[in-house]
Amino acid sequence: MAFTPPTVEQLGLYLGLDEIDGNRADLLIASAISLCQTVVKPLPEGADAVVLSVAGRAYVNPQQVSYETIGPMSVQRPSGSGGLYLTKSDKSALKSLAGRGGAFTVDPTPATADPSPTWPIDDVGFADEFEPGWGYG
Repeated sequence: MAFTPPTVEQLGLYLGLDEIDGNRADLLIASAISLCQTVVKPLPEGADAVVLSVAGRAYVNPQQVSYETIGPMSVQRPSGSGGLYLTKSDKSALKSLAGRGGAFTVDPTPATADPSPTWPIDDVGFADEFEPGWGYG
């Protein structure tokens, strides 16, 4: 099954918002998809979770505010928690969903390889003659 982009309604549900600005949400979803495609193209099935995460971060905190006080209430967010960006976990999830990443083995031996030696062997294991000065002969 192919990747299906998340909808504005899904972003609203993901963020727990009753009302959501449709045009802004569409823009952020499209931008998040483009950003995710810089890691993996085409996007695999299941990448909608990463797209929603990226778009959700940008929707909730577009100016990357780290500390905010309104009246007696204050909120402190981790630095870098807003704007449109991919975290290391997002990139890792996209690669994993696409079947990339992780450990793998490459066998450079050709299928037609023969285990027998390819050099001439005599009875002693040495060539018949050595050049002078090597201490043999």
